[in-house]
Amino acid sequence: QVQLVESGGGLVQPGGSLRLSCAASQNIFSFTAMGWYRQAPGKQRALVATITSGGITNYASSVKGRFTISRDNVKVYLQMNSLKPEDTAVYYCHAQRTASASYWGQGTQVTVSS
Repeated sequence: QVQLVESGGGLVQPGGSLRLSCAASQNIFSFTAMGWYRQAPGKQRALVATITSGGITNYASSVKGRFTISRDNVKVYLQMNSLKPEDTAVYYCHAQRTASASYWGQGTQVTVSS
């Protein structure tokens, strides 16, 4: 069973930065893609950023230029800069192995407020 554990969330002022981490129980290069999604209160879970095993990245338009997804051998990261109140959400790590096999972390809360 694959386990994904997020960390790094918290409370930050508008304009601030946070770095989220996602640790996987298996080699992250065994997944075809990994990514970050977020869910704000009353809204559906939405894509934030993804990175494929080949290193191709994709970002939601709302975070492009502010967020950066990266990885090393054991973790996937989301560097979030210039945070806005509308970035407030629970952020989830996601790993895709095949079309029918994907996994979610438990989520980490990010709150952007003064």
